[in-house]
Amino acid sequence: MAEPKDNEFLDDIADAEAEEFAASLDELEDEAVELDELRAERDELKDRWMRALADAENARKRGDKARREAEQYGGSKLARDMLPVFDNMKRAVEAITEEQKEASAALIEGIELTMRELLKTFAKHGIEVISPEVGDKFDPNVHEAMFEAPVPNTKAGDIIQVSAQGFMLHDRLLRAAQVGVSSNPG
Repeated sequence: MAEPKDNEFLDDIADAEAEEFAASLDELEDEAVELDELRAERDELKDRWMRALADAENARKRGDKARREAEQYGGSKLARDMLPVFDNMKRAVEAITEEQKEASAALIEGIELTMRELLKTFAKHGIEVISPEVGDKFDPNVHEAMFEAPVPNTKAGDIIQVSAQGFMLHDRLLRAAQVGVSSNPG
């Protein structure tokens, strides 16, 4: 009879060890699950951090670009408003006759000096004059066709008259040169 007791005792030990082993397995599984959750959280936080870093870098680049554009093109409205002043001064200088030059030399010299200074200021701020010539090819990127007319000895698309000069501010068009274009078929 003693033997069954011993077996029960051994069975109890085996059961206890099995329970302890199962508990340790459950504990390991819980730790593994917790570790997986922590890794997933770490990966998510790393991803969010990398995205925030990329957003900050993009914002910095956009800010730099906006600052550069503001420096280059911030005065474009004023520059555009100054173009009629240039046109009027140019017409005034072109209308001066030789008699007027002799009679009012100082006044005319002042007007011409002012015109040169205006052009120098334009150049200083990145404004370039677009001066097409008669016979040049029409370019819709920098020229505005005011009219078309068939003119002998010209090809279609040739400039036949320049009404007004155009202007570029750095790489942007402020005003297209106004021209007349030949419409000869060939």
